[in-house]
Amino acid sequence: MLEFITFGITDLIDILLFALLLYQVYKLLRGTAAIRIFWTIAILFILWKILSAMHLRLVGAILEQIISVGVIALIVVFQPEIRKFLLIIGNARIVKMLKFHKRDTSVSFAPEIDAVVRACRRMSNSKTGALIIFEKETPLDEIIATGEKLDAIVSRELIENIFFKNSPLHDGGLIIKNHRIMAARCILPVSDREDISPDLGLRHRAAIGVTVLTDAVVVVVSEQTGSISLCQGGEITHSISPVVLETQLKDIFMNEKKEEDEKK
Repeated sequence: MLEFITFGITDLIDILLFALLLYQVYKLLRGTAAIRIFWTIAILFILWKILSAMHLRLVGAILEQIISVGVIALIVVFQPEIRKFLLIIGNARIVKMLKFHKRDTSVSFAPEIDAVVRACRRMSNSKTGALIIFEKETPLDEIIATGEKLDAIVSRELIENIFFKNSPLHDGGLIIKNHRIMAARCILPVSDREDISPDLGLRHRAAIGVTVLTDAVVVVVSEQTGSISLCQGGEITHSISPVVLETQLKDIFMNEKKEEDEKK
């Protein structure tokens, strides 16, 4: 007798959650060399399920063993991607809502934004390369540890001196944390996405890399063209004016502060 397949709400939820997980993994690996391995594994898994449904036990058993043994190898191969995926989950809004400890947003970012914008305006005119990272909810302590700790007041003069071409601190990134310049010459994770324009240098790739892993906001000044870019969530906006930079930074930080105050 034919067996009728029952399809309930739990099956729909199961499929939707699996599709969401698959999409997030694809989004994470998109543009990298690992995407080819991902599709190979997906095809092998689907093939195994089809063979199992057709009761081809011998071939199905072989594929099952390959898949089960390959899990350990996958953990090794995809270790950087797995770490990125976990960090992205940790930075998700729903996870942030569950956090008991909230960063103090009672102090306005206006002075820091003003100092950064004025410094970027002058560095853009002189084509001085710069990489400025604002820490938000995700701690950047590991990145700060790679640079020179400063713990100084955020000022236009200090930012310009740090990124002056003959300064020993001009390479790497400058981290702004708790309304202070915590460190300079910091080493950032560089994105290896293949869909990034070849015209972008290491500063822009580092900006994309750190904003994929964290919720940081990054300002980049190109040394070649002097153009200013703003990066958040792995997406970068090129060639913006200092006025637009100031507006967007205020939208990011000032509006978030206003929302936090309204919730209180």
